[in-house]
Amino acid sequence: QVQLVESGGGLVQPGGSLRLSCAAFGNIFRLYTMGWYRQAPGKQRERVAGITSGGNTTYADSVKGRFTISRDNAKNTVYLQMNSLKPEGTAVYYCNKVPVMVNYWGQGTQVTVSS
Repeated sequence: QVQLVESGGGLVQPGGSLRLSCAAFGNIFRLYTMGWYRQAPGKQRERVAGITSGGNTTYADSVKGRFTISRDNAKNTVYLQMNSLKPEGTAVYYCNKVPVMVNYWGQGTQVTVSS
């Protein structure tokens, strides 16, 4: 069983940056492909970035070039560096495996991009 705890969200102006963290509690975290997901109001949850156990990354077209996913297996933590944020980036951000495990969803962290 793995517990995931997201943090680092907040209110930021358009063009600003935030760094999200996802702490994983479970001793096989390092073997998982992990992803960052987001759910905007009235929309379905979508994956914005993924990272394999070996560090290979993938990104949704909407965030490519602005977001960077990384991981520190020694700390059981996945990060999402978000730059040049846009108002449409307002959402609750979650981490989970790729593909997701339904019982791994945490509380998420709210990101609001607004002037």
